[in-house]
Amino acid sequence: MRRARIAVLLAVVTAALAAAGAGTASRAEEPRPRARDLGIAPGVFAPGALNAITDVAGVKVGHVTLVEGDSVRTGVTAVLPHGGNLFQEKVAGAVYVGNAFGKLAGSTQVEELGTIETPVVLTTTLSVGTAVEAVVADTLGREGNEQVRSVNAVVGETNDGLLNDGRGGHVTREHVLGAIRGAAGGPVPEGSVGAGTGTVCFGWKGGIGTSSRVVPPASGGFTVGVLVQTNFGGILTIDGVPVGRELGRYAFGPPPAGPGDGSCMIVVATDAPLDARDLRRLAARAVFALARTGSSYSNGSGDYAIAFSTSTEMRTRHGETAPRPRATLPSEAVSPLFEAVLEATEEAVYNSLFRATTVSGRGQTVEAIPLDQVRAILKKYGRGRP
Repeated sequence: MRRARIAVLLAVVTAALAAAGAGTASRAEEPRPRARDLGIAPGVFAPGALNAITDVAGVKVGHVTLVEGDSVRTGVTAVLPHGGNLFQEKVAGAVYVGNAFGKLAGSTQVEELGTIETPVVLTTTLSVGTAVEAVVADTLGREGNEQVRSVNAVVGETNDGLLNDGRGGHVTREHVLGAIRGAAGGPVPEGSVGAGTGTVCFGWKGGIGTSSRVVPPASGGFTVGVLVQTNFGGILTIDGVPVGRELGRYAFGPPPAGPGDGSCMIVVATDAPLDARDLRRLAARAVFALARTGSSYSNGSGDYAIAFSTSTEMRTRHGETAPRPRATLPSEAVSPLFEAVLEATEEAVYNSLFRATTVSGRGQTVEAIPLDQVRAILKKYGRGRP
């Protein structure tokens, strides 16, 4: 019970700090910069006010960060499409799989029905089952769900086993519930927090990153927001600059970068009224965007994107059977959204790296990417700013 109370408290504190614009729940020092602070602004569209997935109205994010002793470096991140009863008012959703070496519970029902009825939860590999149990318990316990007998929990993962004792079962149901119930709008903590506490990206400390884009009014003025859990490898490229090569740390190169295995979970939100078919196409572009950052999509990398629309036009009320009209964005109009998700995903990956802090665990230390060196490399190639 004590651990449960700590988990819920940490989730609430993290959400409160996010609302106040703080960086992480556990660090008092000045937060590390985001990509735009270094002059890296991928693409042509402007971000939303927060440059985060929470720029999509109604979307909430919650983290629980677990740092215990020398071997626990993990956590939970929950993304809520809206603040109501998700089971009773399902959102249109879709999944795209870039490489399926991973676990995404609930994906087959999302593909079949085109709806998402629970929060999207991210955690460590061997805690997916625990997270599913917690999401089901949360759904069954909500008012109005007293007669519910089937719940499709959506839970994804990346393997943080280098820094974290994944076999120890340290993520509990209470931690997952804490992330869900502590979720809030506003600024989203990034870097070594939540499900990104123990992850590694391009040989450097990875983590949680987020970004958004607003398409021009002539294209509908819709918002696309992205959140990533980065734990993958390749040859890091930033704004077209071969940063990984310049730093001497890249897949198939000298240690410690290794062969580039790992995974990336991507959550995409939009307020555009897209059906499941076009949401899947949107999710595909999010996975494609990893190539811009240098991903090698290796054999051991589980690369998944989960996309949903918050548009009330596209929601499905539980049990409804009568036909009703819907205003759906036609496929001919989705190209600006494709560009938006490419840009937002690329920037979210950079934010996950730049905001992450050095983390030690299980006798290993994974360093945060050295920003002074990154700035010098960008300057060498005529990019970024001091």
